[in-house]
Amino acid sequence: MPFVRFVKPQMKDFEVDLGANLMKSLLKQKIPVASSCLGDGVCAKCKIQILQGQQFLSQENSTEVFLKEKNSLPAHFRISCQTEVLGDITIDAGYW
Repeated sequence: MPFVRFVKPQMKDFEVDLGANLMKSLLKQKIPVASSCLGDGVCAKCKIQILQGQQFLSQENSTEVFLKEKNSLPAHFRISCQTEVLGDITIDAGYW
């Protein structure tokens, strides 16, 4: 099972099922995720910076590609409500 790790030492790493949705996994751990669309892939506020393990995430779907282009997000950011975890990753968000 993959691990979701954090840069900030006060954040506790956790394990997820292979293919788990990143946003839902964070919320399940009671880690806040910014969102005004509740994960419907509309607002892009749930963007997460991927510091390690980009290759262990699902490929960007058309919704995520559109949102990243619309919001001029760099490649190392992912829209968490549209992303599945396939291996160990290290993440951060500006609001944690």
